[in-house]
Amino acid sequence: MAKKKHAYLKILSKYFFLFTGSVLAAAGLEFFLIPNKIIDGGIVGVSIILSYITNATLGIFTFALNVPFLIFGYKQIGKTFVVSSLFSITSFSFWVSVFHPIPGLTNDILLATVFGGIILGIGVGLIIRYGGSLDGTEIVAIVLNRRTAFSVGQIVMFFNIFILSSAGLVFGWDKAMYSLIAYFITFKVIDITMEGLDEEKAAIIISEKGNEIAEAINARLGRGVTFLEGKGGYTSKQKIILYSVITRLEVAKLKEIIRDKDDNAFVTISDVFDIMGGKHKKKSIH
Repeated sequence: MAKKKHAYLKILSKYFFLFTGSVLAAAGLEFFLIPNKIIDGGIVGVSIILSYITNATLGIFTFALNVPFLIFGYKQIGKTFVVSSLFSITSFSFWVSVFHPIPGLTNDILLATVFGGIILGIGVGLIIRYGGSLDGTEIVAIVLNRRTAFSVGQIVMFFNIFILSSAGLVFGWDKAMYSLIAYFITFKVIDITMEGLDEEKAAIIISEKGNEIAEAINARLGRGVTFLEGKGGYTSKQKIILYSVITRLEVAKLKEIIRDKDDNAFVTISDVFDIMGGKHKKKSIH
């Protein structure tokens, strides 16, 4: 019974965030970007252009243009993703129609670009984080990625360059350039929404004073450390390799710890995009 209740709450939570993301994405567009003739990329961007040319409702285009991609993606990607995307697209299409009669919040094109991009990015980021999508071109990109040498990001970027260029012909090149700025703001905010503000980092440390460094990391940062065995390729000497996951804000402190203990230590620090399992939570330091 407890398992069923947990599963039910998990599904409820997922669709709550998909719904919230759809509302935010619609608000970012209708309150900031669209009144100032700034467009987004992907199917939404195409829908904005078509809505402007035909005077038809944006929500109709966003829904109708995405449906063929969802049908295509049903067999290629999976039922769960398509159902989540259909729910998000339907919610988004409804809310852009509700918000459309409401006047935009600012006529300052720079403010509209920045705030519209941020709100749209948070909305789309929530939708992607919880397993959905607002853009059928992403489905095509995922499928093409399996069959070509191009990444999903490169394929989506190609689509969006074409769409944003089309905006220049319809709205003028200054609006197309503002659209490009909004697109990059949205892109960055999507990353932050999906990965969080902490931006986790993985540190690999090779040192002859590994035990001392590990103790200091545990005591001063409250982070766990994993010991790996290694051997120098040139010297053939056995070495201790430390692995630890920290936040971006802790990088400077980690470097300070390593310099204090072993100025000759070899260190690499790289981005971590996702973490599952393990005891990663920071211990309290008294």
